[in-house]
Amino acid sequence: MVTNSRQTPFERIEYVIILSALLLMVVVTLQPILHLVAVSFSDPARVPTMSGLRIVPEGFSLKVWNLLIHNAAVQRGFVNAVFITFVGTAINIVATTLMAWALAQKRLPGRKYILVFVLVTIVFDPGIVPDFFVMRDVGLLNSYWSVILYRGVFAWYLIILIRLFEEVPYELLEAAELDGANPFQTLWYVIVPVAKSSIAMIGLFYLVLHWNEFFRAMIYLNDPNKWPLQVVLRQFVVEGDKLSMVGVSDMSTYSDAGQISIRALKAGMITLTIAPLVLIYPLILKFFTKGTMSGAVKG
Repeated sequence: MVTNSRQTPFERIEYVIILSALLLMVVVTLQPILHLVAVSFSDPARVPTMSGLRIVPEGFSLKVWNLLIHNAAVQRGFVNAVFITFVGTAINIVATTLMAWALAQKRLPGRKYILVFVLVTIVFDPGIVPDFFVMRDVGLLNSYWSVILYRGVFAWYLIILIRLFEEVPYELLEAAELDGANPFQTLWYVIVPVAKSSIAMIGLFYLVLHWNEFFRAMIYLNDPNKWPLQVVLRQFVVEGDKLSMVGVSDMSTYSDAGQISIRALKAGMITLTIAPLVLIYPLILKFFTKGTMSGAVKG
């Protein structure tokens, strides 16, 4: 970062203080995550002696990851979580974008009443019990769709997109209309390129929401084979039975599991659940650095 050479001494001190505070926040945030990674890759025999500040593995070992990766429950949970997350996020993005584009049209009949209804859903959340009865009555219990569709459009994200679409210059819409574009073509070729950074941001929010979902999945999904990874993690953390968590048949693997502490297995499971988000975030980050109007200019 380049600083202005004309800064006063007070401004330099202020800059150093702010930078130091931000670095301290980064260290405090990353240290617990790095500690979990270190524990999961450490020698199981040395894990009990590791302090909570350790961020370097104590003797490198893949025993924890070998047990977790070959666990049938973890494999199913990971596949289920990926399916629920990506299908749910895709539906959320499409539904939220279409609804926001429709409500951004001031000529839409009943627009004010629909917006009031959206605001009411923010203030008065129906809760889990009515949702459960709805899922039961429409026959979605014990189905992936009960976790995917229970919140197809999040009201807060909808309002964000509505306000963004309302700020799109009228000249762009008028030019598309003169070129003979219908509303869907205008949305796809004009609005989406203009708002792709905001849509990507909302998509990230939806992705995190689906990936971290465990409470409703635990209630709606009765079949353990359909549990996402977060529910598998919760069951293991609550029950703390590492042999049932390993779920293997040969005695040699059971012997290896007996040498691994619960702490190491928990660290591995938690690392496994947060790793996909850490890997996906940099791919979406590039959309945040672009201006919201970058898609409106053609070379």
